[in-house]
Amino acid sequence: MKAMTRCSPLLLAMALAGCSLGPDFHTPASTAPAQWAQPKGDAAASRAEAEPLQLRWWDSFHDPRLSALIEQVAARNLDLQMASARMLQSRALRSTVAAEQAPNVRADAGYSRARNSAEGLNDPSGNAGKAAYNLWQGDLAAGWELDLWGRVRRQVEAADASVQVAENDRRGVLLSLLADTASDYIQLRAVQRTLSVTEDNLKLARHSLRLSRGRQAEGVATRLDVAQASAQVASIEARLPDLQARRDELINALSLLAAEPPGSLHRQLLAPWAQPEPRQHLGIGLPSELAARRPDIRQAEARLHAATASIGMAQADFYPRITLSGSVGFQALQLSDLGSWGARRFAFGPQLSLPLFEGGRLRGTLHLRQAQQQEAALNYRKVVLGAWHEIDDQLRRYNASQVRREHLAEAVEENRIALRTAQQQYVEGTVDFLNVLSVQSALLASEEQSIDSQAAVAQALVGLYKALGGGWQAFEAEQGAMPASRSQRPQQAEALAQGPVEQAPRH
Repeated sequence: MKAMTRCSPLLLAMALAGCSLGPDFHTPASTAPAQWAQPKGDAAASRAEAEPLQLRWWDSFHDPRLSALIEQVAARNLDLQMASARMLQSRALRSTVAAEQAPNVRADAGYSRARNSAEGLNDPSGNAGKAAYNLWQGDLAAGWELDLWGRVRRQVEAADASVQVAENDRRGVLLSLLADTASDYIQLRAVQRTLSVTEDNLKLARHSLRLSRGRQAEGVATRLDVAQASAQVASIEARLPDLQARRDELINALSLLAAEPPGSLHRQLLAPWAQPEPRQHLGIGLPSELAARRPDIRQAEARLHAATASIGMAQADFYPRITLSGSVGFQALQLSDLGSWGARRFAFGPQLSLPLFEGGRLRGTLHLRQAQQQEAALNYRKVVLGAWHEIDDQLRRYNASQVRREHLAEAVEENRIALRTAQQQYVEGTVDFLNVLSVQSALLASEEQSIDSQAAVAQALVGLYKALGGGWQAFEAEQGAMPASRSQRPQQAEALAQGPVEQAPRH
């Protein structure tokens, strides 16, 4: 048989370790492109460069509240704690599997009061059934399977891969939490800024209403102007409740991520704060580094590794299992004789178990494991391909959102000029009030779009960092890395605990 030819019969006789059946796992060859694809069309100010990726990417927003909140979520989130528990379970399971590689030793001791049957064949001497007796015994037994075919080694190999699956599952949960926290925080600041802009426009609308009423009293304006101004005020006021509710929902969403009850972060996050703005220079690393960063790629590779090892386990089941076992001990009818030389007993010898007829079960299991490995290999290719598509989409979105933000910023500035001009012309009587209302509505709409576009740029950057697999490394316990330096963490915690701090939102 092909599997048998991998091991020399002489080597099997001389070495207890033997060989390992089944295919050996090799990391799939990388198909990474040589460089990142640059989006076509208008080029934005901030472009991705193949420079070292900043792992603590949230610090690039220069927002101490955001950095402190991410630290808090990473320390307290319940989903992350459950993923950590699953990782510990996987490691514990690996320990139980690895225990099969070592001999098992046990000590047995017992006492029994017995009487043989008078009608049975238990006592050929003829004393059966006449008297009860005591039986004292103690034994030390050991057993060890000679893993000649590598079944146990393949089991341990698969268990090691399963540990890697659980570890990267935890990394993936952490990566998603970092992105979700940053995304919700960015949306919160955008909603707060929209709420501030809406309140500013409400002041302008009320000013226009007072102006219309004054001009009506002077006989210059009509009742139509006043009604239109009143409708504008009511329309803007109607926007506020939804914005306030959305603001509170986002604060609660952040509280849930931090494993806090509803409303617990209101004091820290309720006050308006400047929208996070990404830095101009953006290093995203090299394409060849992606497989080492993305938890889902690492996880898919570990699943493929486990599936490959399981083939060797299935092949080893076709061959005999040889176990060395032995025991030494004492047995006596009297407790005082239990330690005497005559009470000693022992048993040593190998045990062999060879499957002769399984009805096709072993062959079916082998075919199943081979098919599972094929599926795992295809899944690995799919995950890698999906990662490249996700990064390409995020690069394009990041570039497009910046271009859109610049155009909307220009539109806001022009609408502000138009509103000042329309108000002046209305006072001078050269245009009617409908022009003022139209320009003010356009200004409010463009300001809201501009705020959303600025948030979209930041969220696109967060999505890009998530697609690149950056962030979890800063919290990796196995590397002995602290989430932040000892000098930074108290400052960040203090920044979140200080509560509202006056800072004018950027317009």
